[in-house]
Amino acid sequence: MFKNFTGFHMVETYQKLKKEKRLDQNRNTSRFIKLAIAIVTALVLWCLPTESFGIEGLTAIQQRVIAIFVLATLMWVLEPVPAWTTSTVVVVLLLFTCSSSSLWLFNGVENLGTPVKYASILHCYADPIIMLFIGGFILAIAATKTGLDSMLARVMLKPFGTQSKYVLLGFLVVTGVFSMFLSNTATAAMMLTFLTPVLKALPADGKGRIALAMAIPVAANVGGMGTPIGTPPNAIALKYLNDPEGMNLNIGFGEWMVFMIPFTIIVLVIAWFLLLKLFPFKQKQIELKIEGEAKKDWRSIVVYITFAITVLLWCFDKVTGVNSNVVAMLPVGVFCAIGVITKRDLEEISWSVLWMVAGGFALGVALNETGLATSLINSIPFDTWPPMLMIIGSGLICYAMANFISHTATAALLVPILAVAGMSMQENLASIGGVSTLLIGVAIGSSLGMVLPISTPPNALAHATGMIEQKNMAKVGIFMGVVGLVLGYTMLIMLGSSSFFG
Repeated sequence: MFKNFTGFHMVETYQKLKKEKRLDQNRNTSRFIKLAIAIVTALVLWCLPTESFGIEGLTAIQQRVIAIFVLATLMWVLEPVPAWTTSTVVVVLLLFTCSSSSLWLFNGVENLGTPVKYASILHCYADPIIMLFIGGFILAIAATKTGLDSMLARVMLKPFGTQSKYVLLGFLVVTGVFSMFLSNTATAAMMLTFLTPVLKALPADGKGRIALAMAIPVAANVGGMGTPIGTPPNAIALKYLNDPEGMNLNIGFGEWMVFMIPFTIIVLVIAWFLLLKLFPFKQKQIELKIEGEAKKDWRSIVVYITFAITVLLWCFDKVTGVNSNVVAMLPVGVFCAIGVITKRDLEEISWSVLWMVAGGFALGVALNETGLATSLINSIPFDTWPPMLMIIGSGLICYAMANFISHTATAALLVPILAVAGMSMQENLASIGGVSTLLIGVAIGSSLGMVLPISTPPNALAHATGMIEQKNMAKVGIFMGVVGLVLGYTMLIMLGSSSFFG
């Protein structure tokens, strides 16, 4: 996490608390037990006879991938180690045991099967989607260093006036917009910092304080759905949808925004009414004070212009013909060239998020190149399942998982499997949106997982303010999850049946 943006101390405190929690002596036994469960389960699956899996033609390498997949799942769910550590371990295991460059002792077995090309696994660390995220991180760093974020927040909140209910709407909208281009965690930390002086002006016993504090994580989670770089699950789904060797739907950055931003706006408005209903304001007027000025030196001006050009190129990528992943490299090159981004800034990029995503990609590559995904789908009669059961079931499973484990981990686990499953029953799903409904539904379901403080970093940051009880967060999170899933799938089915996704 980079240290430049407003409110970094809140994220730093959150990360320290997580680290202290992991290192707490009293929890070491629990961590060891969780780690043992994951490792032992994976080893059992690794050593079982291939016939016991009930999958016709299962090879030794495919069995290893199953064991590694289950190891990753348990490690991400139980969290005995950080999620990015699990992703790194997964990549190393795949390289040394399942790849075309694996250790010799893993190759001398019967029914070995097709290994994964080692280059395919390593390419996951430099996937074009990773470049898209790096571009987003660089934009965020430059915006905070030049004061652009504070200026935009002040300008964007000004139209909402001083009436309490409209100030609440303003924080929802502005947080949502920022989280489309910044990380959800960075956005939540920044906006909570802006919110601090506002909260001091409100009655200590008023419920309006809860509404404002809850608005930040809700909008940060929901707003991230608006663009492909808003949150990792979006990018993971888009990778499989646009894969030239897969579905090759060629959904552009701007196209994603065309259908996701209206959806995001509707969900944010519903959140506004819900928060006003549950936590009404005692004080009808609020005075906003957001400090910080945008710099006016030539480097800052270049940043403002580049920021605007980058966003425009992303929005109109189908018109310009420039891929959104390529556009992401524009601010990287410009800001590094003019000295706005330094070596220290690059060191502070949230590389753990990128490694987490890359690990998920590597699992997907292993599932596909070994033929395991196809074998799994063939062993399960998806063709006989009602299409609606497939759609709704995947959404509910995704939403449930996202409330307890990382949103990125949820998407990384589910999207590769659903991509192959969806392709196997493409004709059945065509009437309700096709494979795109499945995969984009996972992205939506992941972002809506916000029932608990542990569900997502923005929730944890807001809960750390001490103004939000867990029951309040659960109440809002469950309602937003149900409404979001219903609206999301309704939108996707309507768009898919009208051939919007091609």
